[in-house]
Amino acid sequence: MNERASLILAAGKGTRMKSDLAKVLHPIDGRALVEYVVDTVEELQLHPNVVVVGHQADQVRETLRGRDVVFADQTEQLGTADAVRRGEGALEGFTGTLAILCGDVPMLRPKTLRELFRRHDEGGYDATILTAVLVDATGYGRIIRDASGEVVKIVEHKDATDAEREVREINSSTYCFSYPWLHQALAEVRAENRQKEFYLTDTIAILRAWGRRVGAWAAPDPREVSGINTVEQLEEMEAYKHERENE
Repeated sequence: MNERASLILAAGKGTRMKSDLAKVLHPIDGRALVEYVVDTVEELQLHPNVVVVGHQADQVRETLRGRDVVFADQTEQLGTADAVRRGEGALEGFTGTLAILCGDVPMLRPKTLRELFRRHDEGGYDATILTAVLVDATGYGRIIRDASGEVVKIVEHKDATDAEREVREINSSTYCFSYPWLHQALAEVRAENRQKEFYLTDTIAILRAWGRRVGAWAAPDPREVSGINTVEQLEEMEAYKHERENE
């Protein structure tokens, strides 16, 4: 079987939480958000599991003490592609499939990630994006497809045209990549956007320009792939967790 590893983005401060606590350390039922993400990769027996830390890095390390993870540092917040680059040292020699996950998306089911891997492998893709279809996609990166339905690129909301903002399929920021191709694409990412950041999403258009195959699959339940940016969303996610437990 193809080797499978994970990289978890956990370096952000989370200013909209209006708290000094790093976003991934905010709790649901007494456990930090990032712990739920690590539960998922451990259940799937992925290895190595790289956690990219930045804001309150020592506290994140302490929270994950004893877990099957290795850490990489992103000292400056220069974007998601830069964060993945910081984790590449821990992936030296790895040639399999890399799942990229967000440390603030705690309710992603292991079976959903397992299905994403399956679709990635069976489709022969070099990148597969976990998406969601929302009634209101405001603020999210949009999945742009061509006339035949093939994924062309991901456009961040701030950089999208009015027509692109009408698209309701959004990027959940969870991916599977053929790591050798991702490694090459990361070297081509430039900070040519309004945020002046290195976007991981730009690797999709780069791979397509190289003739590589990109797939996308919409999660059955959009709430499961939702990230947490505000206290209100944290409360909603805790309620969603309890709802799932009572199904």
